[in-house]
Amino acid sequence: MKKAMVKCPKKHVNLFYSVDCEELARNVASHHVTLQSIKWRSFADGFPNIFIENAEELRGQHVAFLASFSSPAHIFEQLSVVYALPRLFVASFTLVLPFFPTGSFERMEEEGDVATAFTLARMLTNIPISRGGPTSLVTYDIHALQERFYFGDEVLPLFETGIPLLKQRLQRLLDAKNVVIAFPDDGAWKRFHKQFDGFRVVVCTKVRDGDKRIVQLKEGDVTGHHVVIVDDLVQSGSTLVECQAILASHKAEKVSAYVTHGVFPNKSWERFTHKKNRVLDNAFAYFWITDSCPLTVKDIANKAPFEVLSLAGSIANALQI
Repeated sequence: MKKAMVKCPKKHVNLFYSVDCEELARNVASHHVTLQSIKWRSFADGFPNIFIENAEELRGQHVAFLASFSSPAHIFEQLSVVYALPRLFVASFTLVLPFFPTGSFERMEEEGDVATAFTLARMLTNIPISRGGPTSLVTYDIHALQERFYFGDEVLPLFETGIPLLKQRLQRLLDAKNVVIAFPDDGAWKRFHKQFDGFRVVVCTKVRDGDKRIVQLKEGDVTGHHVVIVDDLVQSGSTLVECQAILASHKAEKVSAYVTHGVFPNKSWERFTHKKNRVLDNAFAYFWITDSCPLTVKDIANKAPFEVLSLAGSIANALQI
């Protein structure tokens, strides 16, 4: 007779967080996680002067740190904390880094290129081991799956995804049965298509025309459908704009987009906002992002067509693993 699995009691996790991640941290705390605080100060020369509150009380406790490396200027001060927390005789240490920012810089195309994804992975690999063993690293939809092999044995990467949040949101659409998932290129299809079993899927592709690369619909029918473009991240948004145009030209009823990481440097999100008293032919019906890039979340608050799908519940669950 097969024995039933015994459920382990929930861990009591103490969560520290970077300044930019305060709102997300508070949302995570609503899932029975205890928030802890850090005094983020600076010396006169600009270098960090940091104090971890209640350090002695952390002995024997499960501890996590919620980081945001989307701003290079703040990485050093956060790494200082990440290196210090495991040394406080904690029972375990987890680093939650929702967005791995150098993930798209994983290749060398010619001698002299620096693969900064590997550099950051090496920095995280050197996090001190806690009493409970190697650090657990939780990150979402890393750009290239092979980057898991950039980490050494001193850190245990847990690769999570924001796609379940999108699927839950799609189920609540009035036209949920009319949704078609579109991938902007073969890479996105390889990455995500297995997570969309039961959905109709189309794939776009980029073809070279002289010095230009043009987006085309590679396969699938979008006529009369609500098409949702899915990718891991967005920077300038040019690929999404080109995909929207080609899908609209193939008579899609409307087009929306989802990315886990809304990076949007230089406020490039502005090109997607709905303009007052003006309906644009190329407007996205919805643009869903997660709160993995907190600075973007603040920028796009209450601006259509953007909606934020919070990772808070997923992060809380990952902290129990």
